[in-house]
This record gives sequence, C-alpha cells and structure tokens, in this order.
Amino acid sequence: MQVTVENTSGLERKMHVIVPSTEIEDQVTEKIRQTAQQVRLNGFRPGKVPLREVKRRFGDGIRQEVSSEVIQSTYGEALQQEEISPAGMPKIEDVKIEEGQDLEYTAIFEVFPEVKVAGFEGITVEKMSSEIAESDIDDMIETLQEQRMEYNDVDRASAEKDKVKVDFEGFLDGEVFEGGKAEGADVILGSGSMIPGFEEGLTGIKAGEEKELEVTFPDNYQAENLAGKEALFKIKVHSVSEPAKPELDDEFFKIFDVTEGGLEAFREEIKKNMQRELEAATKAKTKQQVMDGLDQANEVDLPAALIEDEVNRMRQEAVKQFGGGAESQIDPSLLPAEMFSDQAEKRVKLGLLVSAVVEQHELKPDDALVKEMIETMASSYEDPEQVMNFYYSNEQQLTQIQNMVLEDQLVDLVLESAEVTEKTVPYQEAVSQEPADASEETDEEGTEAAKE
Repeated sequence: MQVTVENTSGLERKMHVIVPSTEIEDQVTEKIRQTAQQVRLNGFRPGKVPLREVKRRFGDGIRQEVSSEVIQSTYGEALQQEEISPAGMPKIEDVKIEEGQDLEYTAIFEVFPEVKVAGFEGITVEKMSSEIAESDIDDMIETLQEQRMEYNDVDRASAEKDKVKVDFEGFLDGEVFEGGKAEGADVILGSGSMIPGFEEGLTGIKAGEEKELEVTFPDNYQAENLAGKEALFKIKVHSVSEPAKPELDDEFFKIFDVTEGGLEAFREEIKKNMQRELEAATKAKTKQQVMDGLDQANEVDLPAALIEDEVNRMRQEAVKQFGGGAESQIDPSLLPAEMFSDQAEKRVKLGLLVSAVVEQHELKPDDALVKEMIETMASSYEDPEQVMNFYYSNEQQLTQIQNMVLEDQLVDLVLESAEVTEKTVPYQEAVSQEPADASEETDEEGTEAAKE
C-alpha cells in the first residue's frame, strides 16, 4: 500500500492511497466463489452455478462491495502508518476500481490543531462568597409555601394574586385566529404570564360574567403574524379563587422529609439545602470565569468537522428538550445551524483547550476526590451506600464523575496562577443564574396565543 499526504490549507489534509490490484482481485475472486455456493439461478442446480456466470451477473456489485471494505480498512491503516489523528469523518473522492488495476482513492479530512495554552497569569477571577441569613431562610420558606399554594373559590370580584378560570377566544379584525382560544384556562392575576393588559382586564370581574377585552400583542411577540397587532378577546369567567398559603405544620414539613423536630428542624433542613445550592452556584461561577479566561487568552484553529458534530449534538439536545423527548417526530436537521454555531465553536474550543491543559500538566483524576464527590452526591439519597455502589459498578457513570473531578482539578490549577479577588455578596446574588446563551434559547409554541 502506497500513501502520500498533502497539506492543503490550514488543518485540511489530502491523503492519496494506492492498494495493489492483487489484494483486490484475490478478495473479489473469493467473494465470487462464495456467491456461487449460495446463489440460486434458473437452469442451474444449487451450488453448481459456474463462476463465469456469477461474475457476469454480479461481478460489478461484488467489486464495489470489496472496494468499499478495502477503503474502510486501509484508511485506518494509512492513518496509523502516517501517525495522523483525524478530526471527524473523511470525504472519499477520486475512487478508481477498474478490474486488473490498483485501487486508488483520496481521503480529505481535517486534523486536530496543535494547541499551546498560554500562561494563566492573565486570567482574572472574582470568587464569590456569601452567608445564609435568617431572612434568606424566611424568603425560601415563603417561596416553598407559594409553590404549594392552594386556591379557594370566592364570591367576590377578582383581585391581584387571585386565580381566575376562564374561557377565551381571540379575534383579529373580526376573524378568529389560530391559537387564540382556550377553555378552562387558569390565569393568576399579577403573574405576568399573559400579554400586557390581559391580566389587568380580568381584575374586578366575578364568576359568571362575560367581557370583551382589547389588548395589543408586543412588537417582539414570538408569533410574527400577531406581533404588534390589536386583538379582541371574548372572555367568560367560570370561577374566582383566592390564594391560601399552607400552614407551617407537621403535614407541610413531611413534604420535605422532616418528620420530627418541628419548625426548628425544618429550618435547619432548608438551610442545609440552601448551603449545598450556594456552594454549587459559587463553584460554577468560578469555573465559568476560568473557562472564559482560557477562551479569551488563547487562539485555536478549529476543525470544521468538530464544529459540525457539535452543532448536530446541540440540535438533538434542543429537540429532546423542547420537542417531546426521544420519540419526537421533529427532524433535528431542520433546525438552522446558525442557532447553535457560536456556542458550538466555543464548546469545541474549550474542549481542545481543556484537553491540552490536562495533557501538558499530566493531570489525572484524584481517586480521593472522586470518592468524595460520589459520597456527597449519594448523601442526599435514602440509601447512600446503594447509590455509591451504582456509580462504582457503572463504568460510564464513574467516568463522568472522574471527568467532573478532573475539571475541578484543572480549575484549581488555573486559580493558583490567575489573578483572583474575593467578593462577599448577598445569598440571592450568589445563587442567581446568568442569562441563558441566546443560541440555546428556543421559543415555546402553544395553543394559548395570549400567553407572553
């Protein structure tokens, strides 16, 4: 086998491979012989079909099949011979498979870039710290009560925070529009879940009443045919209910697995959960700054094949998240690549940088830290030992934990040289999440066009 490699441009390579005809002809002959033993043709007894007849009828197809198998096997051998690590699948061109001649083909592919990571001294990180105040616990308990709010029907006009059950139908220029109708819809007044003016228009209305409400869709409304348009909604009210927060009693505490100790034990359990959330949030923000610093401090040539693979992975993630799970009928390829390209490029770049740092500094996951992480994760379950055994007996799950630990070790390595400042912030600021990247946002579609 003869192999020549040409550097075309950037990371792209052209590899020309020549396989001696003898290797091809021997395999073609053997496959024709096998076919003759199995094929059934009129006028011939099973297993007695002449080789020349098999070759005449099936020779071209057999040669194509053998050539495909040879290309697949020799491509890997050629890469190994030339000590090349491709980034992504190749494009096979200029295939020659004439009888009696050498098999020739050209494989076009990209290689991984050589990544040299700059020093960490220029990376700046602001580490957040916070304390959980009693008022923070009060706010959390208030939130938990509101999440489990009960509503009781009342015989009065609706007010803010009430739940109003309504039927509505929307009209544009006197015509019903698609998605503008709902029956038995629950609207919480003051929640901001509906378009501006809709909830306000339901304030002061009683059960059994009907009303016509004129509103204007926002200019940036997700349905372009409705954006900025004035609409008329015909509304019928079924019921008005007022909120009633659940009492802080043993029944409420049991929801959170606090079966004894009353309010004091409940507050302690809530504080423990808040502390875990706080530690996870501050750790994630520190890690994000480290990754952003690596990104900004280094330039890397990115293989287009890796970006394309990542875009396709993100398409599938989007479909799974917003399109109904694994059984969704949505074709991921229909989602425009532009939706994900920027984020995909960043992911690929960071993946290459992280791999380079791990290799250059010979980082390996610390077994003690792996054990500690598994124990921490298992501690929130009823049977921690069973959870720990699951991780240690499942190679895929264990590898994920090891990779998480390895990233933590990388972050610690960078922090040793980076410019780090400390900042104490209130609890809510520490646990608040940054806005989602625009490339990962997807508009929700629904039948209730009045929803914002």
